[in-house]
Amino acid sequence: MSCFRSNPSVFLLSFSLFFIFSISSSFGNSQVHHTLHIPDAFVEREYGGVVIWNTRRSVAEESSTGNSSLILAEKRTYRKDPLDNFNRYTGGWNISNEHYWASVGFTAAPFFAIAAVWFLVFGISLFFICCCYCCCPREPYGYSRIAYALSLIFLILFTLAAIAGCVVLYTAKKVGVDSIFLPSDVLKNIDNIETKINSSASTLSKTTSDNSKNIQDVLNSVRLALVIVAAVMLFLAFLGFLFSVLGMQPVVYFLVMIGWFLVAGTFILCGVFLLLHNVVADTCVAMDDWVQHPTARTALDDILPCVDNATAQETLIQSHNVTNQLVVVVNTMITTVANANVNPRLPIYYNQSGPLIPVLCNPFYSNLTNRQCATGEVKLDKAPEVWNSYVCQVSASGICTTTGRLTPTYYKQMVAAVNVSYGLYNYTPFLVNLQDCTFVRDTFTDIDRDHCPGLRKYSQWIYVGLVLVSAAVMFSLIFWVIYARERRHRVYTKSRDSRSMDYGGKAT
Repeated sequence: MSCFRSNPSVFLLSFSLFFIFSISSSFGNSQVHHTLHIPDAFVEREYGGVVIWNTRRSVAEESSTGNSSLILAEKRTYRKDPLDNFNRYTGGWNISNEHYWASVGFTAAPFFAIAAVWFLVFGISLFFICCCYCCCPREPYGYSRIAYALSLIFLILFTLAAIAGCVVLYTAKKVGVDSIFLPSDVLKNIDNIETKINSSASTLSKTTSDNSKNIQDVLNSVRLALVIVAAVMLFLAFLGFLFSVLGMQPVVYFLVMIGWFLVAGTFILCGVFLLLHNVVADTCVAMDDWVQHPTARTALDDILPCVDNATAQETLIQSHNVTNQLVVVVNTMITTVANANVNPRLPIYYNQSGPLIPVLCNPFYSNLTNRQCATGEVKLDKAPEVWNSYVCQVSASGICTTTGRLTPTYYKQMVAAVNVSYGLYNYTPFLVNLQDCTFVRDTFTDIDRDHCPGLRKYSQWIYVGLVLVSAAVMFSLIFWVIYARERRHRVYTKSRDSRSMDYGGKAT
């Protein structure tokens, strides 16, 4: 212990060099993945949504030979698995597989190891130094000018590095994902088909809402944690530098004790955010792989399904059929009642008169194939506006008192039927996309294009900022102790030399 007491600066400098070497060795022997693959081609956005369902995906294109299996993000997830005797993990992206989490967690092991080594070695060093000061108190004579100057220079540099790391952390708090929800009125007005898909729609709405809230809560917590870490570390670095320069050694030692725990905690956070960064990158690559091979069996089947083929086909056929029948009913009412010159004695007479109402355009033939509108027909989306000019004013008995061929009651009923028809016809492409998983592929493509680059950048900034802050504050702690010790010895030596000179002058 006497050697530590005689020159603790040398010991702490040696410790810092050893720690730098251990950090570099840990990074050199570990595989840290921090790259994302961004696909070159993207499809134009038509329907946005981040939706997770609780049922199994069933792809429309089923061949007689069956669908092949696909390992998602196979190359990127090729890592050592500590649960499998450190053999390479080959299962690809699969968040339900414990070996996947073990392999991706192992990439963050260097930071956890550094945190443990720092906490133990620096704690033991502080314990030995305290024992030396308590058990072998001596006069603080002698100091090294080189150690004094170097400790001050390094103290300034590492304080600036800590400030830079805090700035990076504060900037990285912008990490986030835009939440896109399934429109609530997508399946509205689908008559008898609504009962078949109502349960699925409710599941979609509730699941997306819950997931969006959970994701937003996590991101808000991340932002708050990063702001707090940045503020605390910046405040600690500033106070430590200030009190070291002022020579307030007891306060410096108190801050060293606080920093001892904080540095270990921030190194652990480095590992956590590196793990998060790798999971985000793996997920983006996995989504791109699934987009390129939508019919293959993958780990996504259990967590991100599409509507099964049978339900989608039945829904499409019935929606076309309902649209066709509603248009036929409306046109029959127009031709046989509204546009007819009815005998006043008949019950369908309500004094209809004036120009004839244009019939509704039927988008389908009787065999439910697509049909083009004929001249004089009004389209579904224009019908309510066009027909409004044919509405008459009625008496208490429901007879038109002005020119017109539709009573307000008939007009409302016809518009209601048209709205149902238009809703079915307009959202047929959406149902088709659900059927063949185009909706999910488009969503994944949008996420890969719009959100993955930002998540990659900010998650990388987070752990880089944490590494910078942790390392800077760690070495600042060491040089706080060195500089405070050298400053105290310098002051004592100058004071002793001054007294010696005064005593020598008086003696002469």
